[in-house]
Parts: sequence; structure tokens; C-alpha cells
Amino acid sequence: MLNLSDKSLIQSCLNGDRQAWDRLILRYERLIYNIALRAGLSAEDSADVFQDVCLQLMNNLEKLTGDFNVAGWLTQTTHWECLRVLRNKRRTSSFTEMEAEDGTTPINQSPSFDPLPLEVMLVLEQEQIVRSAMEELGESCRRLLMLLYQTDPVPSYAEVARQFDIVEGAVGPKRARCLSGLRKILNRRGF
Repeated sequence: MLNLSDKSLIQSCLNGDRQAWDRLILRYERLIYNIALRAGLSAEDSADVFQDVCLQLMNNLEKLTGDFNVAGWLTQTTHWECLRVLRNKRRTSSFTEMEAEDGTTPINQSPSFDPLPLEVMLVLEQEQIVRSAMEELGESCRRLLMLLYQTDPVPSYAEVARQFDIVEGAVGPKRARCLSGLRKILNRRGF
């Protein structure tokens, strides 16, 4: 089920497949939460946004059956849901609740009521597209690329070779093959 397209997952969801729904939600969970958190929402409000967006997704599955950009739809829906939550917070919070003892509002405690910049939303959507493409890679390539590009500090080729039980000289070519595979998946998706 990891390699199923969004279109296939949505069709399976419409046919009542609970695993397809779980897979679809798992695929886009980070995207939805990242948008909410970057909009300045608390973890609790972000969880509420996540639930509301998932509910909207469930209610709109039939509309998303064609060659629809699910990541884009979710990005926009999450954005609007965040704005709704922020507007409600603005209406319900009084100035005195937000004041510090000295009468000022600490910058790190005041929520941002500005919409998420388009550039940030595009970056989040692109990150989601890459995460989704990574799911299609084989386990070995996925592990290698995550190790090389998402680990801090980046391990040496000697460390990578030990973890994969290969010679150090094979790490570079394996990395190149994995990146080529990822590039093909992204190109196939029009990215």
C-alpha cells in the first residue's frame, strides 16, 4: 500500500478500505501539522486543525478522484483552517490576557495572526512531494538517503558502509543510483 498513488488510495477509501484511509492520512500528517505549527498555532490547536482538515478530506473524497493534486488541496485547506482558528483566537483573547507583568506582550508568546506566506506554503508542499516520492523508493535507498540527508551530523561514508554492510567505495555509486531513482519518481509526478 506504500506505493499506491493518491488517486488509488482515494478510490480505495471510497470503497470503504480503512487501511487506505490510514495510509492517506499517514502520508500527509506531517504536511498538515507543519503548516499549522508554522502558522504559530500551539500543539493543541494544530491537533484540532489536523482533525478538522482530515474531516474535510473525508467529506470531499469524491471531489478528489481525478488527477487532483491532493497535497495542494490539503495545503490550501490547512491554510484556511489555520486562518479560521487564528481569527477565532483573535476574537476571544483579550488584551489583558496576553499582557506580561510589565504590560508588554512577549514576542515569543503572542500568536501570529498573519497568513502563512506563500513561499512557506510552497516549501511545505514541495517537502511533502519529496516525502511521498521517498515512500516509493526501496527500503535500502530510503534508509540511505535519510541517513545521508536527514541526519545531523552527516555520517562519514565509512560509517554508512558499516551500517549497510558494504565497502566504503560503494556508498557513492549507491547514493547516485538512489538519487536517480528518486529523480525519476519526481519527474513522473511532474515535479
